[in-house]
Amino acid sequence: MKKGLLFLFFGVLFSTAGYSQNCFLRLQKAFDERGANAVADEMHRHVYISFFEDGGARCVLGKTRVENGKIVSVFLQYDDDTYELMDAKFYNMKGQPPVIVNGISEMIKTADGQKFKIVFIDQLKPKQKTLKEVELPDDL
Repeated sequence: MKKGLLFLFFGVLFSTAGYSQNCFLRLQKAFDERGANAVADEMHRHVYISFFEDGGARCVLGKTRVENGKIVSVFLQYDDDTYELMDAKFYNMKGQPPVIVNGISEMIKTADGQKFKIVFIDQLKPKQKTLKEVELPDDL
């Protein structure tokens, strides 16, 4: 019953969420260019969860708990700002608890075959400031 509700939830969520085939690629590019601060062991209340299917990605909001540098729980956020624990067992592609590299988790897989990554958007380093150059007048 819970699996059925989970599939129904994802179906509704993905059909109503702002679908963008490149949502993860845009996030990955920003993290590759700017880097990320270390992800602390705590509950992170503002993460993006990128689900991968059919060659694209769908990004939703959520929160996740990190302990000893590993993701131990994932919560999905609903339109009414409530959260629900993702109760499916999950692990990395080697069957281990997923770790975080440069602000983004490694690929996570659930027992029922879903694949996703968690993006710790608050850990993205700010854009580098550039110096403002001046133009000198020609009559100098």
